[in-house]
Amino acid sequence: MELGLVGLGKMGGNMRERIRRAGHTVIGYDRNPDLADVHSLEELVGKLKGPRVVWVMVPAGAATQSTIDELARLLSPGDIVVDGGNSRWTDDEKHAEELAAKGIGFVDCGVSGGVWGLENGYALMYGGDAEHVARVQPIFDALKPEGEFGSVHAGKVGAGHFAKMVHNGIEYAMMQAYAEGWELLEKVDSVTDVREVFRSWQEGTVIRSWLLDLAVNALDEDEHLDKLRGYASDSGEGRWTVEAAIDNAVPLPAITASLFARFASRQDDSPQMKMIAALRNQFGGHAVETKK
Repeated sequence: MELGLVGLGKMGGNMRERIRRAGHTVIGYDRNPDLADVHSLEELVGKLKGPRVVWVMVPAGAATQSTIDELARLLSPGDIVVDGGNSRWTDDEKHAEELAAKGIGFVDCGVSGGVWGLENGYALMYGGDAEHVARVQPIFDALKPEGEFGSVHAGKVGAGHFAKMVHNGIEYAMMQAYAEGWELLEKVDSVTDVREVFRSWQEGTVIRSWLLDLAVNALDEDEHLDKLRGYASDSGEGRWTVEAAIDNAVPLPAITASLFARFASRQDDSPQMKMIAALRNQFGGHAVETKK
């Protein structure tokens, strides 16, 4: 099938390549002309045969809103917009309503896979009407990892981004646990090779995971993380997860504590946050702050 893809950054550019490898046609637009196949959203829409599907991969908030507003003017009844960025689920409901007024379908899709997605595939969580999801299904199938699992129609509009938000909240807590354990191991005199302790956990233990593998990668690059400043930002989903927990009276002590630990990292040079920063860089290519 044909797909218009808006936003060709770290995630979007690799997604374009993976979809093309699956045999589909992708026309990509990005504000950076060196990355784009076309020079405007109008040109992108004009090159697609109707009914069109346009996938948006731009930052959440104002950038997504302005892109969807422009697509609403350019697209026709029967077309579909997919928001694959990290939008808040409440924004999805608003966007679906705005587009439905013009006869345009809407699907929200949480995407996980970071810089490794091109080769490994992307875990996908999508929400929307079954008929709209079915239209996009060939693209979902191209992006997902090989095998039975890795994608899910999570429910109605907003369910995809809500599921991805919870996924990221869990990710916060898992990274925090590894970081706390690493700091404690580094602190005591009796443990003389913390990196190899972490490596030993990669096989046969109940805490083995891809995040643990990435922690070992980070320690191989910088054994004691001496090059990093103990600062880790948060991209928003952790805050939204905690807010949703409050709204629904669901206790999330581990996820909440991991979010607050990141706030603490902005007050001093936290050793735990060196590991959090290293892990975020390993799986998602997120920027790190180095010591001056």
